Amino acid sequence: MTTAFMAFLHHLFAFTLVASLVYEFIAFRKGMTIEEARRIQRVDLVYGISAGILLIIGLLRVFLFEKGVNFYIHNPFFWVKMAAFAIVGLLSIDPTIRYIRWNKVVSRDNPPEISESEYKRTRLVLWLEVAGIVFILLAAPMMTRGIGMN
Repeated sequence: MTTAFMAFLHHLFAFTLVASLVYEFIAFRKGMTIEEARRIQRVDLVYGISAGILLIIGLLRVFLFEKGVNFYIHNPFFWVKMAAFAIVGLLSIDPTIRYIRWNKVVSRDNPPEISESEYKRTRLVLWLEVAGIVFILLAAPMMTRGIGMN
């Protein structure tokens, strides 16, 4: 029962992370209203929190609840998944900093002004994050099935 509950939590926070990222990907645009900018800031906070909880739960599953740490440390797709998660996490820093910088403007009830270069850069980073999540979703079933292990 415990392993099933941990798997449930892992999936819950993974889906929360994906939903948050997809929202940001769709909602980020030039000419946002104040409320739209605030909503993206809140969703990005949910994204970060869910990523942190997802990592903790995932590590608990590796070390305490699933197939045993030896299965994972010798599994190439575990490392692919962890590397992709780290890359997506590092990529997410750029939009998060951008959204935090909006606080000064938004607190004065002004919408953020997004330059063309800022828009293109953020769209690219969000796109790369989505692609990284897709890569993680490919690596996960390969990992759990032991593909690539001797």
